[in-house]
Amino acid sequence: MSAADDLDDSAAPLLEHLTELRSRLIKSLLAFILGMVICFTVWNPIFDFLTLPLCSALDAEGQDCGLIFIALEEGFFVAIQISLLGGLCLSFPFISYQMWRFIAPGLYKSEKGAFLPFLLASPFMFFLGAAFAYYVITPLAFNFFLGFQQGNVLPDGPEVSTQAAGLLFQGSAKAYLNLTIKFIVAFGLCFQLPVLLTLMGKAGLVSAAGLRNTRKYAVIGILLMAALATPPDVVSQVILFTVIYGLYEISIQLVARLERIRLAELRANGTVAEDEDMYGNPLNPVDDDDTEPKP
Repeated sequence: MSAADDLDDSAAPLLEHLTELRSRLIKSLLAFILGMVICFTVWNPIFDFLTLPLCSALDAEGQDCGLIFIALEEGFFVAIQISLLGGLCLSFPFISYQMWRFIAPGLYKSEKGAFLPFLLASPFMFFLGAAFAYYVITPLAFNFFLGFQQGNVLPDGPEVSTQAAGLLFQGSAKAYLNLTIKFIVAFGLCFQLPVLLTLMGKAGLVSAAGLRNTRKYAVIGILLMAALATPPDVVSQVILFTVIYGLYEISIQLVARLERIRLAELRANGTVAEDEDMYGNPLNPVDDDDTEPKP
């Protein structure tokens, strides 16, 4: 067989994979567009649902719940923004299924069984984080922001007839929606931490010991993320830090469990001895310079 024939044989599977990838991307795009169209027809109820935390906070202040349009076209772009978010949420299971169908033929049966739980856990954790942001963080944040309002107050002095300027919330619908979506997406991504670290542990990129040794750096990173993702409200920042750090500790336990399972399999296969870890290192190393083992 000539070199040209070998090149043709190697190019054919690549073209087939690219054709399949294009087909699945087109299907995913069509599903996303269909989800957008569906959400565009019902964007008003979705917007009402997204404004419930704000309306509850305004009701506690004795104010009517209302948002305004600053620009003439703002209402249309609010509907488009809601449609984009809703379309992504509706089409995400189908997009994940298309992704799985594309990569599954190249995986062994054991690899399919290992990867599929992570594929299912990822959207679940995202929606869990989004729900946490919507039901816990946004009410705290909006109550904090609305606390800076002030009514028209008469200054001290009997001869003063004018009132002081009031500070009252009259929010833009687009600005409010941007803030709410930022909270939802940020917390949804933060809740991907256990899935990401566990998958990296499954691939051998991180270890439980390494994650334990980097706890102090993780604490600093989580504190910075809590300060950036939440408003300057100490309660919200403490809640976010507690939740993400708890997810980090859960990730350590999940990675450690994977390592125990892998070590048991290696010992059953005879790859490593009973007194060695999964990398072949002795579990209780003894210094060669010492005549007696260290306690």
